[in-house]
Amino acid sequence: MSEPQPPKSSNQPGIPMDFSVVLGGPFFQLLRRAHLSNDALTLVRQRISAFTLLVWLPLLVLCALEGHLWGGSVAVPFLKDVEVHTRFLLVVPLLIIAEYAVHRRIRPLPQQFLDRKLIPESAMAQFEAAIASALRWRNSVFAEVLLLAFVCGVGVFVIWRQYVTLDTSTWYATPSAGGPEPSWAGQWYGWVSMPIFQFLLCRWYYRVFIWARFLWQVSRLELRLIPTHPDRVGGLSFLAESSLAFFVLAAAHGAMVAGPLAGRIFFLGASLTQFKVEIAVLVFLMMCLVLGPLLVFTPRLFETKWRGLREYGTLAGSYVREFDAKWLRRPPPANEAFVGSADIQSLADLGNSYEVVRSMRLSPITNLAVLGVLAATLLPIAPLVLTVMPLEELLKKLSAILF
Repeated sequence: MSEPQPPKSSNQPGIPMDFSVVLGGPFFQLLRRAHLSNDALTLVRQRISAFTLLVWLPLLVLCALEGHLWGGSVAVPFLKDVEVHTRFLLVVPLLIIAEYAVHRRIRPLPQQFLDRKLIPESAMAQFEAAIASALRWRNSVFAEVLLLAFVCGVGVFVIWRQYVTLDTSTWYATPSAGGPEPSWAGQWYGWVSMPIFQFLLCRWYYRVFIWARFLWQVSRLELRLIPTHPDRVGGLSFLAESSLAFFVLAAAHGAMVAGPLAGRIFFLGASLTQFKVEIAVLVFLMMCLVLGPLLVFTPRLFETKWRGLREYGTLAGSYVREFDAKWLRRPPPANEAFVGSADIQSLADLGNSYEVVRSMRLSPITNLAVLGVLAATLLPIAPLVLTVMPLEELLKKLSAILF
């Protein structure tokens, strides 16, 4: 079965109207053959159910057979392990939902470059080449094989065995002098559940790389950015919508960190305040992941703003000198009233235009986008605040801040 081809634009032959960083690749083809996905990525519930059955349900069954479901001889039984339930029942579904969100939000954005006439005719071939290159990277078999090899190698033998396991007896492993000894459930956890989870996660990082690379290639074109555009980013304000697409991905990372923190708080006696640095680093990384790609337009916007200040400054200087000479340095025209003169309105319009150029931003990133990424990242961690502060006291403090 061949890769799905995006529909073509009706007004620009050869240029895709739809551009998706998630609708392609061998893993996507595998899901299509299994009837777990389609070209619209609408079978979200089916994919969530299938992955949950594969990565979580076997752990439940094996722990029940081994007597590690609720109690037994381990300090952390399966049903009390907040981390594993968060990872497989919350993070994995969020990673799958994020595919649909990104697909819907990102696919029309390249067409906006054409609708707003930001791409000159001389750069149209380069724009098409950037889209074609992104689609080739998205559909690359080699890239996904490399991701799978990384997950099976580094993910299983290094990350899981050395950094994920708790230093206490759990349903999946028991500490020993030679390292953690996995149970049968731990074998499935380490060789099936975790590699699938890590593959889904690494695949997302690869998709963000494709999106950032595409934006970088477009930013190097001779874009028709207008310094007096009312959006104050030369006409690129539509790119801020891309940050909305990645809010679900940011929430998935917040939940991914909230699970381990909860495990260490509930079973190892840690406090949420001990992890302030980790939470701050998470927020910083999410800002870079979601909003960082938009910064590739900063040099182009800086150049546009500098050019606008120079050109409109020159125009304003010429106009105000004529205005000054006409109305202040010699007797005003007898046949033209000062009040209601078109010169006054033109002077005001010129001043407004110069002010728009002067207040032009150097990136399409908005305050709303920054707050959105922050809120989406911290939302899954917010319930852990109750381990530090009682709910009643927390509500009183929030009421004092808000009201």
